[in-house]
Formats: sequence, structure tokens, C-alpha cells
Amino acid sequence: MGITDDASRLATLHVDGTAYAVTRARRADVPALVALLADDELGREREHADLEPYLRAFARIDRSPDHLLVAVRSPQDEVVATVHLTMLPGLSRGATLRLQVEAVRVASAVRHLGLGTQLLEWVTGYARSHGAGMVQLTTDRSRAGARRVYERLGYVASHDGMKLHLG
Repeated sequence: MGITDDASRLATLHVDGTAYAVTRARRADVPALVALLADDELGREREHADLEPYLRAFARIDRSPDHLLVAVRSPQDEVVATVHLTMLPGLSRGATLRLQVEAVRVASAVRHLGLGTQLLEWVTGYARSHGAGMVQLTTDRSRAGARRVYERLGYVASHDGMKLHLG
């Protein structure tokens, strides 16, 4: 099935005359998604070649109605960007539903074209259309370029995030 008739299409992003399809990721996309995660200095250190853990994680993500793992496809059906979205219901802030944004990645071959910006703008629309009152994300402090994009889109570094690695 070609990307133009793929039932998983969520949106189309137009960047410099090229149409990119925003789709729900499929199990077959996992190798390409892992390659995107590893496509920078931090990712090369964090990710590994054994796909089994990623396939297990994908199955869990895909089963949950509160998760959406996105694969952005080029006209050649190559996965060129990804983002993982999670709806987080909570009691704080008047029971505001939040959309958590994780693992935003754009392939190095198409970085700096505006695809990441358009993807994040789509994410904001997705959040609104699903009732979220807030979009939140974390970014590694070493990702200065990504941070500039987030700030340009209105994200504010309002909190300090902390992590405890368990293994």
C-alpha cells in the first residue's frame, strides 16, 4: 500500500514543496525509528542494535489508547521524523489533561528545513483536538538547537526535570 492511500495517515505537512505524511507508526517502522533515535551524538551513546526491546516497547505503546507513536514519511515512504505522544490525565491544575511529547527526532538529511517546526505545530493541534490543556516536553540540555525551536514555538522552561536511572 502506498503512503498516499495509507489509512494510518493523520495529516500532511508541506515543507519546501514536499509533502510529508504524518502517520501512526507500524511495527515494521521500528528499525527506522531506532535509527532516528540514534542519529545524533546522544542517541549513538544511548541506543543499541538489538531490536527486541524496542519491539516489546512498541507493542506496549501501540496497545495503549493514551499513546501515539508517530512516523513522518517522505514521498518515498521513508521514515524521516518521529515523535511519541502520551495523554496524561491528572488532578493538578484543575484536572488539566496534558500531552507529553517525547523522542522528537528529524533525520539529519532533512533537518533545518522546517519539518520539525511543522511537526510540533501539528502536535499542538493534536493536543487541542484531544482536549489537552497543556503540552509539555523535556529536552536534553545539550540540544541547544532543539531548545531554540521549542522556545520559538512558545514553550517555556518553567520547571527543572529530574531523572533517576534504575538500571
